[in-house]
Amino acid sequence: MPDTSDAEGLTVGQASARLGVTVRALHHWDEIGLASPSMRTAAGYRLYTAGDLERLHRVVVYRELGLGLDRIRAVLDDSTADVPGALRAQRAQVAERIDRLQRLGAGLDRMIDAHENGLLLSVEQQAAIFGPGWNPDWPAQARKRYGNTAQWQQYAERSASRGPEEWRAVAEAVDGLDRALADAMDAGVTPGSPEANGLVDRHREVFASHFPLTRQMQVCLARMYEADPAFAAHYDGIRPGLAAWFRRIVDAAARAHGVDPDTATWE
Repeated sequence: MPDTSDAEGLTVGQASARLGVTVRALHHWDEIGLASPSMRTAAGYRLYTAGDLERLHRVVVYRELGLGLDRIRAVLDDSTADVPGALRAQRAQVAERIDRLQRLGAGLDRMIDAHENGLLLSVEQQAAIFGPGWNPDWPAQARKRYGNTAQWQQYAERSASRGPEEWRAVAEAVDGLDRALADAMDAGVTPGSPEANGLVDRHREVFASHFPLTRQMQVCLARMYEADPAFAAHYDGIRPGLAAWFRRIVDAAARAHGVDPDTATWE
């Protein structure tokens, strides 16, 4: 309870300091008739009495509990008002807000984790989804190499919303594409052919599960698949020469769309 022993005749500034509310709030409550000063000085200045301060304190208490000003007016002025009912209704709204905030906090934790670690999967889950050839150190290596890029941010945003089943679907799409590429190479599909160009487009669609891939970026990626020992080992492990063949079909498709593979950059 506020100390009202010396509260007889407080100015709005003094009342503001006593209650810890702004002068603007006191003026507003006065304007709408919720809590007004009831004394006047000889010069016409309005002052708050001890009784006024007591009402103001009750307004502050209920406002801090989240009640709107109309509901507070009813609680203070309507003798038939169901105060416990109003407080229970407010408690229910507070519980809903707490639940929303908890979900928001959990979402923020996942987004932070995704930006820092890439995959929100345990080592065991990664092995089960991506197979025995998967290296659980790869996400950390990718974060170190690409963590400051817009593409890593896009990847993290997608990763934050994925669980094991969503990642399993991504892995299955990648496996299906790898088999289709190997089968096409075995069948003698030539770079620049409609079938080869369709596979290039399919690669961009599958890769979009990580981040959007332009044709220029795809050229750079295909070049890395062939040059990087780890990527080359993956593709050539599926079919000898697959990494080089994939680069050729990507280059041919890029030329057909006005992109020079020799000058393509990551953009």
